[in-house]
Amino acid sequence: MEGLGLFGAGIGAGISVLGAGLGIGRLAASALEAAGRQPEAAGDLRTTMIIAAALIEGVAFFALVICLLMAI
Repeated sequence: MEGLGLFGAGIGAGISVLGAGLGIGRLAASALEAAGRQPEAAGDLRTTMIIAAALIEGVAFFALVICLLMAI
């Protein structure tokens, strides 16, 4: 049964990293599109995008730690 726990932890870690990558990719695409439509707001968009990306990475890191703890 220990092998299944490790397998589940690996699958969970992979899904969390995949979700974070997709989230940050969508965030960057939306920010670039908005900056293209309204270039004078690029500075505010950049700040907001960095904060949102940090939050997404924080959640992904938390999910990764939970998956690694599950493997122990």
